[in-house]
Amino acid sequence: MLILGLQKTTLLDYPGKIASTIFTGGCNFRCPFCHNRDLVIPPKNVIAYSEDEILTHLISKKKILDGVCITGGEPTLHSDLPEFIKKIKDLGLLVKLDSNGTNPDMLANLINSHLIDYVAMDIKHSKEKYNSIANMANFDLSNIESSIEILMESNINYEFRTTIMKECHSYEDMIEIGKWLKGANAYYLQSYKESEQVINPIFTPHDRNTLESFVEILKSYIPNTNLRGID
Repeated sequence: MLILGLQKTTLLDYPGKIASTIFTGGCNFRCPFCHNRDLVIPPKNVIAYSEDEILTHLISKKKILDGVCITGGEPTLHSDLPEFIKKIKDLGLLVKLDSNGTNPDMLANLINSHLIDYVAMDIKHSKEKYNSIANMANFDLSNIESSIEILMESNINYEFRTTIMKECHSYEDMIEIGKWLKGANAYYLQSYKESEQVINPIFTPHDRNTLESFVEILKSYIPNTNLRGID
C-alpha cells in the first residue's frame, strides 16, 4: 500500500460515523478538477506512511473511532488493499471505500468478503462524456458500468457522487446521468471548489440555484438526491 496521507479524525468523510481517513497514492484518472494533485501524481520525494504507523494510530484511537475511510487517489489500484483492510476490520472498525469504479473485480471481492461496509463511487459525467473528464488513455466504460451494477445489486450501503462544474455539467447531462443511475440508493452533487492542489484550475462552480435545480431533475430518477458541502 502506498499511503500518503492520514486525517486522524473526521466527522465528514464517513456519513454518521467518527472516522480516520487514509489517503492512498496513485490514480488511473487524470481529472483536471481533482483537488488531490499530489495523491494522483505523487512527487518523487514523497514520504509515505507505513502500514504499522497507520495501524498503531487506529489501535490508539479505537475507543473513539467508529470506522475508517480509505480514499485517494484510487485505492483499488493497490493489489494488497484487501489484506490491509482485513487488518483494520480485525480491530473491529467499519470501513468505507471511496473509488472511481474502474476495478469492479476488486470491488466485488471486497463486498463478497465482507471487508467493506460503505462505498462512495464517483460518477464523473454522463456515459457519452465520461472520458472528457477522466482523461484516460485507454478508457473502458464497461468497468464503470459493472461497478455501478455491483453496487446496485448488493446489500452494501453505497452512494454515487459527482463534482459539478459550470464548464462541464448541464441540465441535459443531469437527465442522462439520472437515467443511467435510476433507482440508486443515494446520489450527491458536490460543487467544484478552488484549491492549491487542483490539477488544472480552469473551472468555476455553478450557483446554488442551478445546483438545486439539478437536484430536482435528478430526484425524478433517484429520489434520494442531495447537495453536499455547499456553503
